Amino acid sequence: MNGFIGRRTELSRLDALTHAVQAGGRSGRPGRAVLIRGRRRVGKSRLVEEFLERAEIPHVFFTAVGGSREEDLAGFATEVAASSLPEAARFAEFATPQSWDAALGLLATALPTDRHSVVVLDEMPYLVREDPAFEGALQKAFDRNLSKLPVLLVLIGSDIAMMEKLNTYGRPFYQRGTEMVVPPLTPHDVATMLDLHPADAFDAYLVSGGLPLILEEWPHGTDLWGYLRQALRMPTSALLVSGERSLAAEFPTEAQARTVLGVIGHGERTFTLIGRAAGGLNPGSVTRSLDFLTGRRMVAAELPLSTRPSRETRYRIDDPYLRFWLSFIGSGIPAVERGRGDRVLDAIHTSWTSWRGRAIEPVIREALWRLADDRLPEDTNAIGGYWTRTNNPEIDLIGADRSPIAKKITFVGSIKWLENKPFDHRDLARLITHRSQLPGADDDTPLVAVARSNCTAEGVLGFTPEDLINAWS
Repeated sequence: MNGFIGRRTELSRLDALTHAVQAGGRSGRPGRAVLIRGRRRVGKSRLVEEFLERAEIPHVFFTAVGGSREEDLAGFATEVAASSLPEAARFAEFATPQSWDAALGLLATALPTDRHSVVVLDEMPYLVREDPAFEGALQKAFDRNLSKLPVLLVLIGSDIAMMEKLNTYGRPFYQRGTEMVVPPLTPHDVATMLDLHPADAFDAYLVSGGLPLILEEWPHGTDLWGYLRQALRMPTSALLVSGERSLAAEFPTEAQARTVLGVIGHGERTFTLIGRAAGGLNPGSVTRSLDFLTGRRMVAAELPLSTRPSRETRYRIDDPYLRFWLSFIGSGIPAVERGRGDRVLDAIHTSWTSWRGRAIEPVIREALWRLADDRLPEDTNAIGGYWTRTNNPEIDLIGADRSPIAKKITFVGSIKWLENKPFDHRDLARLITHRSQLPGADDDTPLVAVARSNCTAEGVLGFTPEDLINAWS
């Protein structure tokens, strides 16, 4: 074993695609393409490398650097010439191609016809930005040559919005490839990788966001505070630098959106308060920034879940790692660089309980959604929260048959994510009161409690960290 954790679903999908290439097709076009997208440093390239190591088939793996078209064409030719493709030497015999049309045409002559192979183009959004003709050249090469050969074309990108657009109507590569999203490692993967108790694994997930690069530097069996003491002594730790690099790549020119993201990261959730905290931005500027951020899947816009329509949209950081980085790490980097990481650690200690209580909510909702068919009331097809403008009430968990406007409320629930404080009869009484204030709920609506330290109240369906971690097993 090489220590590779998780990704069973993604690896099986890539295996299935190679089997489809091997089997050919009724149309005589065995070639397949897959577009893989996901956040930076989430492990997309490592996933494909692992797949290639296990498959042991001829391949070329090219990573664009985004300097210029000429630099990437030269790099592509070098990678193909040094690859395990049977006719790779052909590239060494020719001068560097001057266009992607020529490069991809020459690639087709290096691919085997009697067995399957793989071609990987990593960081493909760089190629699209460098050369407006790249998409058309790729489409032409795939239609005329690559689809007729037993080859799997793997296209990888971290610019989620662009990767989604590549396969939309009107774009040259439309409907020529299947799509795959690589998410962060799951809380269950984190628990397995670090050998942590489920409750501690959720803490590690909230800090690392499931990013493999951070988890690889996390000492085996070490709890949250042990890791933070170590990471905050090193200005080059993955915990610190991953956020800076991700934001620099996502916001090269969008300074206003970056400001709005920071405001949301520090806890503002409503449109009005976001604009005010961002320096008094006018509503149009706030709207444009939020549209940009939600389009890039960096911010989630959520509505209350009940049987009554609502316009009380709340915003939160969607990326689990950035939630922590924006709250504590970004502003603390200068202190770490001065050797005062202890001050950052003290700030995290002070705010940790309240911050974690809010940050864990979307993670728990996802876990319950994954467990819905087995553990929750029938017809639970959506899980969210409920709030009013005054936050009276504000309910952590709502189950329903659909969202955001439900026909039926299937349960009402509460989260109590505190050490050594179980969900007790007082918490149950408060939950019953909240249920009476929820549109669509009545006295027969089931009650759910999620507690880090167990549930001692009767008449409620309880979930523990052990229950939740198994949602991803």
